[in-house]
Amino acid sequence: MSEPQAGSAAAKAKRYTGLGLIIALIALVLDQGVKLWVENNMKLGESFEVIPGFFDIHYILNPGAAFSMGENFTVVFTILQATVAVVVTYLLFRRVKIRSWAIVLGCLLGGVLGNLGDRLFREPAFGFGHVVDMFSVTNFAIFNVADSFIVCSMIVVAYMLIRGINLDGTIGDKPKDGESAGDGDDPQKPAA
Repeated sequence: MSEPQAGSAAAKAKRYTGLGLIIALIALVLDQGVKLWVENNMKLGESFEVIPGFFDIHYILNPGAAFSMGENFTVVFTILQATVAVVVTYLLFRRVKIRSWAIVLGCLLGGVLGNLGDRLFREPAFGFGHVVDMFSVTNFAIFNVADSFIVCSMIVVAYMLIRGINLDGTIGDKPKDGESAGDGDDPQKPAA
């Protein structure tokens, strides 16, 4: 790769890092804004119907994970979320070279930071905080904006991994030294 091309690729990678961080910030602000609105306008346990028989806004505090499982392991979830935030941030700064990965990892980072903020800074104690949840779907769960970003981004991550789309935009496994790419397909062809 020539020097101008290398500089252009580095500039693109930085732009994608910035895109991912902006998306993470938007997700975080949206999540915390909705949580603050619920806390300031509803009483704990209060609920009101949005779509009768299907969807309510129901203010609860969740010490556990999804579906309120693991309520006695709040600090474990705090550590896991902090670890995910560090790994995703590393990937955004060091590995991501295409827009699609920047977007999906930005969504994941924003969601994780939204719930991690609750775990760190809400009652009852630092690292043991309860997550504010408010969206209630009948016969399903009560969740929040951050949960939505996390779940949706993980679905897209799984899809991209199944498709073999690498963080640098190549498709599939890189050939090992001495191996040919095979039947004429170029596994290093950038993703669309």
